[in-house]
Amino acid sequence: MKLLTLSSFFFCLCFQVQVQAGAASSTPLQLTHPFDPLTKEEITLVQTIVLKKYPKSTHRVNFHYVGLDDPDKSTVLKWISSPRVVTSRNAFVIAIINNETHEISINLRSSNIVSDKLHKGSGFPTLTVDEQSEAIQLPLKYGPFVESVKKRGLNLSEVVCSCFTIGWYGEVKSQRGLRLECFMKNGTANIYVRPINGITMLADIDQMKIVEYHDRSIEPVPKAENTEYRASHMQPPFGPKLHAYGSHQPEGPGFTIKGHTVSWANWKFHIGYDARAGIIISTASIYDPEVHKFRQVLYRGYISELFVPYQDPSEEWYYKTFFDAGEFGFGQSMVSLEPLHDCPPHAQFLDAYYTGRDGSPQRLENAFCVFEQYGSISWRHTETGIPDEEVREVRSDVSLVVRSVVVVGNYDNVMDWEFKPSGSIKPAISLSGMLEIKAVNFTHKDEIKEDIHGTLVTEHSVGVCHDHYYIYHLDLDIDGVDNSFVKHNMKTMQVTDNSSKRKSYWTFDTQIVKTELDAKTKLGLSPAELVMVNPNKKTSVGNEVGYRLIPATPAHPLLIEDDYPQIRGAFTNYNIWVTPYNRTQKWAGGLYVDQSRGEDTIDVWTKQNRDIENKDIVLWYVVGIHHLPCQEDFPVMPLLSTGFELRPTNFFERNPVLKTLSPNIVKWPAGAGCGEP
Repeated sequence: MKLLTLSSFFFCLCFQVQVQAGAASSTPLQLTHPFDPLTKEEITLVQTIVLKKYPKSTHRVNFHYVGLDDPDKSTVLKWISSPRVVTSRNAFVIAIINNETHEISINLRSSNIVSDKLHKGSGFPTLTVDEQSEAIQLPLKYGPFVESVKKRGLNLSEVVCSCFTIGWYGEVKSQRGLRLECFMKNGTANIYVRPINGITMLADIDQMKIVEYHDRSIEPVPKAENTEYRASHMQPPFGPKLHAYGSHQPEGPGFTIKGHTVSWANWKFHIGYDARAGIIISTASIYDPEVHKFRQVLYRGYISELFVPYQDPSEEWYYKTFFDAGEFGFGQSMVSLEPLHDCPPHAQFLDAYYTGRDGSPQRLENAFCVFEQYGSISWRHTETGIPDEEVREVRSDVSLVVRSVVVVGNYDNVMDWEFKPSGSIKPAISLSGMLEIKAVNFTHKDEIKEDIHGTLVTEHSVGVCHDHYYIYHLDLDIDGVDNSFVKHNMKTMQVTDNSSKRKSYWTFDTQIVKTELDAKTKLGLSPAELVMVNPNKKTSVGNEVGYRLIPATPAHPLLIEDDYPQIRGAFTNYNIWVTPYNRTQKWAGGLYVDQSRGEDTIDVWTKQNRDIENKDIVLWYVVGIHHLPCQEDFPVMPLLSTGFELRPTNFFERNPVLKTLSPNIVKWPAGAGCGEP
């Protein structure tokens, strides 16, 4: 990763200043942490080692995943205490070699292959960016499709195509394939709202050819009118008018980044990258002034899998049940952030590298940004109960945000990790982009007499209903490795003995969850507070130190459990799972998700019903959105956000920001060019 600072000086957002991202450094970034992502040089080394064993002259080799093979946790924790401790530095590779899937472990320090195993089970590796790019060109050279385009009176030169994974529906034998769908680009860059419906195509991506083709019906292609979203292609009037603003940090940013380790306020954590998971937050600890040391909070946190099932069972739509991390690679689907718009002027940017199909490193510029966020309240109180005196105390809040944007097809996922001086961590997801549109003959809702599986958002255009599920892997180590999962179950108590004028109140009982099966929880069915505690550490008044989950509005799957997509996405059956830490159990939907059969999901792992009390355990949390489209989502969707909070609960002796003062008010620099504040 490369570090770029945008805010050494004052920036004024009058949209007259151009910001040029810095050029890549020719000096390799020195490793500073066991979780540092693979460097450009290490990816090249992996390529060299694999191709030495399997030369291209005699083997067909495609790299589908190359990532850091997590070092042993106990060794990493020893390294944190003493950085002189040597940790392993291995790469894990999934490659298809001569049509066989290999799992290869490589010791990067010795440049040796540690193991080379064949995958014999169901499912296929993550798709490469290159094969997706190659597949979407197939229809444009395929005779039957060319004829179908002519039959519709469309211009082939204005056609662009996209690819979609095909899922699994009980087939005994599977082959690597993609569904192909095409769109019109004339008159707008908003291709996803202009589908050419009525055509279904299946491509064999090992042979890279179309093997199945049907032209069932001709539906009108939705119009391009009022679908353009590029400001440069829009015509006045614009509005509402937003005023310019300025951002100035005369002392520079309040955080430092050394390698991939961020230090800010009372936090210290590591930013990593994985081609499948995207951003990974590791070894997050917070400084406690009461004990004069950093205390562990989060060993490893990332999105393990996504599930996006569309709710149209028709021939052209039933297969659209996507797993964005395991099928497409959430990390390799990240896009470059745009300075000043995706991130504020004082942000710092980092680059990342993933692996191309040929094994070469692919640079993603401005993959992450880190910035401080102002304008909120940390805490306040106005006291009016003291005679002849009013006390008002307000402390401004500043938080630190790590941001990335992942684009898989039509959707943009804005992914944030927000850290607060109060000790809270607030992961958030904001969706934008375009709806998946189904072309129909209807122009008004009154014409519709059947289930169209969505909403008519404009003439001839249905936004199809669907879900977004994200499962977070949260290896919380609250003040140490051994933790317990606790439910404080709230319940109503009735007053029956006339001891109070009240008839009822609520209280809670505490359940220490013993096993994996007992930990599975569907949120929203009964009130409870969910806490990860360290039973071996207590506050001065005897409470177990902990962090609680403040969840988002819960979303539960509406598919039946034995429906094929739901079998594969069984990790959404519950909002909460807790498992013993296992270095190899990283992906809640399985290691091989493309056309998987649900044989390697967290639902299967937890049937072992392992003990989770006072153990090294992992919390898995599913955030979900049921998306019933509306007209405001068209032609491009304003941010639709959700998120949750990991909040200290009896972790500190008292409010940790009691003595945190508000940042100073800075006088606007003379001659800034945007006027006085």
